[in-house]
Amino acid sequence: MSIETTTINVKDQAVKAQQSGKILSLLLTSEKNDALNVIADTLEQEYKFILEENKKDLETGKEKGFNEAFMDRLRLTQERVNDFANGLRDVAKLDDPIGDILSEWTLENGLHVKKVRVPLGVIGMIYEARPNVTVDATGLALKSGNAIILKGGSSALISNRAIVSVIHRALEKTKIPKEAVQFIATTDRSATEQLFTLKEHIDVLIPRGGASLIQTVVNNATVPVLETGVGNVHIYIDKEADVEKALNIMVNAKTDRPAVCNALETLIVQRDWLQTNKEALISKFHEHSITVHGDEEILEIIPGAVKAEEKDWTEEYLCLELAVKVVNNVEEAIAHIEQYGTKHSEAIITENQTTAQQFLKAVDAAAVYHNASTRFTDGGALGFGAEIGISTQKLHARGPMGLSALTTTKYCITGNGQVR
Repeated sequence: MSIETTTINVKDQAVKAQQSGKILSLLLTSEKNDALNVIADTLEQEYKFILEENKKDLETGKEKGFNEAFMDRLRLTQERVNDFANGLRDVAKLDDPIGDILSEWTLENGLHVKKVRVPLGVIGMIYEARPNVTVDATGLALKSGNAIILKGGSSALISNRAIVSVIHRALEKTKIPKEAVQFIATTDRSATEQLFTLKEHIDVLIPRGGASLIQTVVNNATVPVLETGVGNVHIYIDKEADVEKALNIMVNAKTDRPAVCNALETLIVQRDWLQTNKEALISKFHEHSITVHGDEEILEIIPGAVKAEEKDWTEEYLCLELAVKVVNNVEEAIAHIEQYGTKHSEAIITENQTTAQQFLKAVDAAAVYHNASTRFTDGGALGFGAEIGISTQKLHARGPMGLSALTTTKYCITGNGQVR
C-alpha cells in the first residue's frame, strides 16, 4: 500500500496528541525554547535528506503539470531549510505568553481572582503546498504549549513526512514528547473527515490555503474552526493622494509577491486623481507587465485593458493581473469594498486625515492601512515573529495569528474558606 492511500486512525493520533499536550503544557519556557533550538539545529543538519525527499514531490508536480508559481511554493533549498530553522530560533526568542496574568483583582469577600493565559490544547492544522508551514506551525504550537496534528496537502506529502520525521528525531532529545507533533501521512479523504469530527480530542482546526479548502473545513467540521481567509485586497487612491506614494504602494502591493494573500487584487481610483495622473499610472502598469481588468471608464483610458466581468471584483488573481474600478469618492470606495471584500486587508492612500479616518473606521477588515502597502499583513512583518495563519473572522483572533492567538484564558481564584 502506498503512502498516499495508507489507512490511518486519526483518532489514535489525536488521543496521543492530547496526552502529550498535557505534559507539554506544564513545561518551563526554557524547556520549550531548548526544544525549538534543537529542532532548528537538526533540520539544518539533515537538510540533504529533506531535499532528497522534496525532489520526489517536485517530480510528481512536474508530471502533473503544476505551474511555476505552485512549484516555487513547493520547492525546498538549503537556504529555505535554513530560513525556517532560523524562524524556529526567532520564535524561541519571543516572550512566552503562557502563564501571563492578564488581569487580577480581589473581591469584597476576599477572593483573589487572576485571569491567566493558557494553551488551547490540541491544534489541528490543515494546509496546502508549502512545506515551510509544517515547521512554522509546529514551532508556534509548541512554544505556546499546544500539541499539533498536521494535515498537509497531497502535493507536499513526502516533503512534509520527511520534515516531521526530522522533528521527531529532534524531540527525542528534549523534554517535549515527540507525540505532541502528529502528521497525517496519507491523502485518503477519510482521514481528513475523521479530523473534522474529533471534537473530544482536538480543540481547534486552522485551515490555511485557498478558498475551497477553507470552506470545506468551515462547512464540514464539528471541531471549532479558526477561519483564515483568502485576500481579495483593495487599495483606494483618493483624490488627495500623493502621486509618488500612491504609485509606489500600488506597485509594491501588487508585484512584490503576487501569489500571497496580502497582495493587491483590486485598485479603486478616485475619478479626478485618475484624470490628472493616468499617464503615470499606465506607465507603472506597463513597466511591471500588469494586466488590467477594468470598468467601462478604465477601458477608455488604459490601452489593452480587459473588460471586467462581475467575477473580477471577487477574484483573488495571485498573479500580475489587477481589477481596476473608478469611483467618485471615498463613500463609493467603501461601498465597493463592503460588497466584494474578504475582510483581509484594505488600504487608502490620501493626504486628507479626515478622509483617512473615515476609511479606517468604516472598512470592516482584519487590517486597514493608511498610506502603506497591504504586504505588511504578516506575522513576521508586524513583529509577531511568525504566524500560523491570518484570521478574517471576528471571534477569538483576527489578523495574523502569532503565539497569543494560540492561547485561551482561565480564571484562577484563591480563597480562604469562602462559601456562597
